[in-house]
Amino acid sequence: MPIIVNLDVMLAKRKIRSRELAARIELTEANVSLLKSGKVRGIRFDTLERICAVLDCQPGDILEYVPDNASGSLEPRAIGRKSA
Repeated sequence: MPIIVNLDVMLAKRKIRSRELAARIELTEANVSLLKSGKVRGIRFDTLERICAVLDCQPGDILEYVPDNASGSLEPRAIGRKSA
């Protein structure tokens, strides 16, 4: 997956536990755990904003784009069509 979630790194840098973050951003600990592991398909901007506010960071501090292939380009695909 080309998006890497570094939430655990920022939590460690800020010395904040997942439980505390969950309480402060009004998410369940289970959802914070899913975010940390990168096992989510997306994140709402308001959730990202609350995380950044609590951790005093920028979205780029917790999300990183890493291309799947060496050239860094992605295959274009039509929106709304399933690939064969």
